[in-house]
Amino acid sequence: MNGFILMLPLFFIRFVLLGWLNPTALKRGAHFAPMAGAQKIMYVLYQMTNVVLILFPLFLRVHGSAPLLVLGGVTYVLGVGILLAATISFAKPNKQGLNTTGSYRFSRNPMYVGYFVYFLCCAILLGSFFYYGALVLFQIATHWVILAEGRWCSATFGETYDEYQQQVRRYL
Repeated sequence: MNGFILMLPLFFIRFVLLGWLNPTALKRGAHFAPMAGAQKIMYVLYQMTNVVLILFPLFLRVHGSAPLLVLGGVTYVLGVGILLAATISFAKPNKQGLNTTGSYRFSRNPMYVGYFVYFLCCAILLGSFFYYGALVLFQIATHWVILAEGRWCSATFGETYDEYQQQVRRYL
């Protein structure tokens, strides 16, 4: 099976489902916080690794031993589930536009957690060391993007976000 098939649920959840649940949320999901200094470099790295993680599977096939396929399959279902829950929650912000309910009660960045788990399963199922490397770079760059988003949220939502930030972890 061509590895790109693994990307189809990602596209459906991120674009079709989110747009159907809340077209405004689709636009919000495409917004990135202002970056400064080294964050700009990390933002470029984030976008480049996204392209690699999404398009490189076009050139790979799903393969591996039975235990790896089971591990990859379980991780895949987990990643899809996390992304699905985070996307549904993201589509329902409070009146200020801040998400604090649903999966956002457990993580301030559940979509990014979902992306990591999702791409990790792809690395397992595709068996590509290059893909694993791209995932590591993606996660490093993502952390910088998340730091910028945290500052933007604090400036935008003020004390409400600051209290939320103290109560809920960045990742898990």
